[in-house]
Amino acid sequence: MQSLAKISDVLSKDELNALRQKSDLKALATLVWNWGLIVAAFAIAIVWPNPLTILLGVVILGGRQLGLGIINHDCAHHAFFRSKAVDDFVGHWIVGAPMNISLAAYRAYHLKHHQYAGTPDDPDIGFVKNYPVPAQSLRRKFVRDLSGQTGYRDTLRKISNFKLSRNWPWLTFHILLLGTVTLAGAPWAYLMWWAAEIFVYPAIVRLRQIGEHGTAPDRTSRDARLNTGTTTAPFWQRVLVAPNNVNFHLEHHLFAHIPPYNLRRMHTLLASRGYYDGVDCISRDYFDVLRRAVRKDDAAGMVPAE
Repeated sequence: MQSLAKISDVLSKDELNALRQKSDLKALATLVWNWGLIVAAFAIAIVWPNPLTILLGVVILGGRQLGLGIINHDCAHHAFFRSKAVDDFVGHWIVGAPMNISLAAYRAYHLKHHQYAGTPDDPDIGFVKNYPVPAQSLRRKFVRDLSGQTGYRDTLRKISNFKLSRNWPWLTFHILLLGTVTLAGAPWAYLMWWAAEIFVYPAIVRLRQIGEHGTAPDRTSRDARLNTGTTTAPFWQRVLVAPNNVNFHLEHHLFAHIPPYNLRRMHTLLASRGYYDGVDCISRDYFDVLRRAVRKDDAAGMVPAE
C-alpha cells in the first residue's frame, strides 16, 4: 500500500479548531428535526389512517429511534451542545429514556470502543468481526431482523432485565406516549412505536454497524481509514437509515469530539485534499455497503447493480 497522508498534512490546527466548535442552535435544530419526524410519523398515520401511512410511519419511526440513539451517543462524547450539563440532560432524558439507554452506562461502554477499536478488546467487535459474509448469511440476518425475530429477542431481554429503580424513565416515556396518542383519539398508534422497534430498528442498526466497521479494509489496523468506514448516503437514506450524520463514522473516529453537524464539512475537506487516497474506505451509499458486506466470490446477485 502506498504511503498514506497524515491528518496534520491536510488539516491545519485552525481548521481543526473550527470543526470542533459546538453550536447550540445546530444541536437544537438536530433535536427538533428528530422529534419533528417522530411526531410527523404518528400524525400522518392518525390523520390519514391506512396501511400505507401506517407503514410509512413505522419505517420513519425506526430510523428516528436510531436517531435518538445517535444523539445519545453524541451527548456521551460531550459533542452536541456547548454545555456538558445540557448534553447530560438531553442525552439521558430527552433521547436516552425513549430507547431505554442510560447515558452514563453507555458512555463507559462506548469509550472503550474508541480506545480499542479494531482490537480483541473492542466491545463492539462481535457485531462485525465476521464480515464479509456469504450472501445467504447476510440474507438470513436481515430476514431475522425484518421478521421481528431480533427485535422480539431484544424486547424480551429488556423486559426480563427491567427494574423500576433503573428503568423508570423508559416506562414514563411509554406512559406519556400512550397517553398522548389516546388523547389524539388513536390509542392503536402506540403500537407503531413497538412495530418500529421490533421490525425496523434492528435492521437499520445492523446496516449501520456494517457500514461503520463491517466493510473496513483492515479491522486490526490502528489507522481509522483501515478499521472504520464512511458512507456518503443520499438524502433519503439519511432520513430513513442514517440519521444525524452517523454515516460519517470514519471522521468521527478520527476526532470523536467534533460535533456531528460538522462531520460532513470535515469529510469534504479531507476528501478534497487526498486524505483518503489509496484506501478503499468510502462507500457510495448503503447499497454499496451491502455489496461490500458480501464475500467477493459470493456477491453476484446480492444487491442489484445501480
